[in-house]
Amino acid sequence: MHPIELIELMIVGGILFVILLVSFILKGKWRKIIQGLAILYLMSFGIFYFVRPYWIDLQIEKKVGYIQRHLEEQYPGETWGYWTVPHREDGYEQMNPYHIGVIFDTEPEVEYIYFARDKDNIIQTGYSSQNELQSDLIHLEILEE
Repeated sequence: MHPIELIELMIVGGILFVILLVSFILKGKWRKIIQGLAILYLMSFGIFYFVRPYWIDLQIEKKVGYIQRHLEEQYPGETWGYWTVPHREDGYEQMNPYHIGVIFDTEPEVEYIYFARDKDNIIQTGYSSQNELQSDLIHLEILEE
């Protein structure tokens, strides 16, 4: 279990504990109402944990489409492949699933990392290369601030 997941579970457990503690202090119908809220809170957390990976998958698909359109405008005639973080597999919890790696066929030894906030806000956040200098990179987009 990744530390972030452990922290999330501790926070949810702490809030649930406080809700249940309050329910034991109260009497009568208020106790039942607060306990019902605790059950509703626990079910909501369970649904959130079940739905979150599918939501992330949908967001990644949408962002890949945005990046696809961006690259078609920036580099017409080029071909490329994508790499996304397999966020459901163990060992990838620390990686941002919304960072999408792009490998151009003209530069197969370089992986460029893109991030898309929306269809109009796409940035190249970095690159990874084993044996090329920054001056040799064809598709490096210089960030202007």
